[in-house]
Amino acid sequence: MRSPTRSDRPEVAIIGGGFAGLSAAVELSRHGIGVTVVEQKPELGGRAYSFFDDKAQDTVDNGQHLIMGCYRHTLAFLDAIGASKQLTFQDDMTVEMVAPDGSRAALRAARLPGPAHMVAGVLRYRHLAPRDRIRLLLGGARMLAMQRLARAQMERMTVAELMDWLGQPAAVRRAFWYPLAIAALNEEPQRASAALLCEVLRRAFFSRRRDSAIAYAAVGLSELYCEPSRSYIERHGGRIMTHSAVTALEMDGAGRVAGVRLSNGQVLAADCVISAVPWMALVRILPAQLLDSPFFSRLRRLSSSPIICVHLWLDRQVIDAPFVGFIDTTTQWLFNKEALWSGRENRKLAHLSFVISGARSLVELSTQQLAAQVQEDLKKMVPEARAAKILRAIVIKEKQATLAPLPETFALRPTVSTPLENLFLAGDWVATGLPATIESAVASGYEAARAALTRLRA
Repeated sequence: MRSPTRSDRPEVAIIGGGFAGLSAAVELSRHGIGVTVVEQKPELGGRAYSFFDDKAQDTVDNGQHLIMGCYRHTLAFLDAIGASKQLTFQDDMTVEMVAPDGSRAALRAARLPGPAHMVAGVLRYRHLAPRDRIRLLLGGARMLAMQRLARAQMERMTVAELMDWLGQPAAVRRAFWYPLAIAALNEEPQRASAALLCEVLRRAFFSRRRDSAIAYAAVGLSELYCEPSRSYIERHGGRIMTHSAVTALEMDGAGRVAGVRLSNGQVLAADCVISAVPWMALVRILPAQLLDSPFFSRLRRLSSSPIICVHLWLDRQVIDAPFVGFIDTTTQWLFNKEALWSGRENRKLAHLSFVISGARSLVELSTQQLAAQVQEDLKKMVPEARAAKILRAIVIKEKQATLAPLPETFALRPTVSTPLENLFLAGDWVATGLPATIESAVASGYEAARAALTRLRA
């Protein structure tokens, strides 16, 4: 066995190079702490990255992500690494939805103080009849009241059960609540947590006007945050180790973590360790005595939800909007890379990215079947695409994309701090009060870094 490595300043080993791990590393680096980020994949990014496809001669995100003004930790992280300039913010939150008959209507925030900006937006949402818009607003008000007065009851409910309790009509569910819930929670309404949906609504739509602003990256995900994070960490004396799988946590005789063992036999000594990998990966490296403890044993009861992302390249432009939602189709969202990404104004080809969240019933279909389904939905909802030729298709299945946001997971999600005084957890799946989003990942990374700092200074 190789000897553990040490340096003269406090060292933190961070397992995982996605949003959670990199945000923790940047925060620690900012405070002069030595960090080593260990990532088993060839590149950084975890479950949010991009790659270059030679056949399409184009960059491909493995999944599509939006950022909102209420993502305070994410925006601060991107600002710290100099990536904020790669974000494009809408002037007014606008979400365009397409109905099966081809009609389009936008949920657009008014230029009023929050939450009046969203009330006015809902009152102008033409996919709903006027009386249904009132029912939606009354349902939203009752939901927020329930969050304050009956939170325990809400935490036991699914989104569908909450809609029943609120008396929301089918039209309101299909044109507003369910598209929003599936996108925010990555789960079917019959399974997803009502409390998590309410928290998303409270932060994003019924708070300050700027909190509901939608931002999207003008570049691929890896260019947005992976390379700037690497540069920041290395400039501050930290290390990035890719192609490096952690096989076990090394313990000392006092019940602390002494470091991490790599697949090549090397042991990286550390004063603190932050695990920023999904729970199923953490389970594989925990010592047996820890895994059987009350704190860690509950990780075995967590489950995941899948996401499918389909990329199509067409021989022509078929839509101007940066993104639109589909109502009552298998495919839920279309993202137009020609409008989202910078430097593509003169392209004749179109790169469209489609998202199917909570795709539990579809994830075992073949890539050919999924591509065909998305093409069918595209031609149904966007008539301009019917004459277009499909030049290339890529299907990306993330079978374990996010934590399944079930009501029972409230009691199962662990805190950042663990019973081990120098082991901390980060990831979109820990107890942040949010569903498994970028903001949840970055918030947990920041909190884990602060907990490690407190431990190092003690």
